[in-house]
Amino acid sequence: MAIGLEANEIADSARRLEARPPAETLAWAAERFAPRVAFATGFGAEGCVIVDLIARHRLAIEVFTLDTSVLFPETYALWRRLEERYGLTIRAVRPAITLNEQAAQHGDSLWQRDPDRCCALRKLEPLRQALSGLDAWVTAIRREQTPARASARVVEWDERFGLVKLNPLASWTHDEVWGYLTAQHVPVNALHARGYPSIGCEPCTSPVVPGEDPRAGRWRGARKTECGLHSRTEGQALPLRLARPEGA
Repeated sequence: MAIGLEANEIADSARRLEARPPAETLAWAAERFAPRVAFATGFGAEGCVIVDLIARHRLAIEVFTLDTSVLFPETYALWRRLEERYGLTIRAVRPAITLNEQAAQHGDSLWQRDPDRCCALRKLEPLRQALSGLDAWVTAIRREQTPARASARVVEWDERFGLVKLNPLASWTHDEVWGYLTAQHVPVNALHARGYPSIGCEPCTSPVVPGEDPRAGRWRGARKTECGLHSRTEGQALPLRLARPEGA
């Protein structure tokens, strides 16, 4: 017997869970995929909502983060605070090379000269390794964040990484996110109060001013708007079946 996921189950689950609370999507993911499911958080406001839901409902979903070694001090502080608040471990997934090794191979401050290459080394490849043993991963993306995310479904097939992708907050608005955080007293990054609505690596993130797009502070001055973790392949085909031997 195989533990698999038919293509039509992905579509059916996306339709069924579209209007359901995120906690229900997460509970389904835990029941359907544990222990081969994990949540990748960058400690944004949305990510803090997901961490709270996983911990509050005691769901069997591992939580990890891509530690690029150039996160803000405030982000590292939030990481520790969330672990203490919820009594869970957020696993660090780090690049294969250190910052010094990267500088030796590619020159200093690669993020300034070739941010796409830097993201590939410090985010994309580490994420690919982290997801390689999983059947599904959870993200905190929302459709209204960027044009590239506007077509995200609650449950979908991730062609780039070859597994099921779950976006429980896909339909949520900015106000819904912050309403939940406030109501549940969820810890958030201190930088949000200082004009940083979207927070990534320290060298590539700046505050925004009123009237700017919330992600205007990411890679300011460059054409880049995404690190590549959530790039989509339009028209991508669903797998006929995602399967593994039972007990593997």
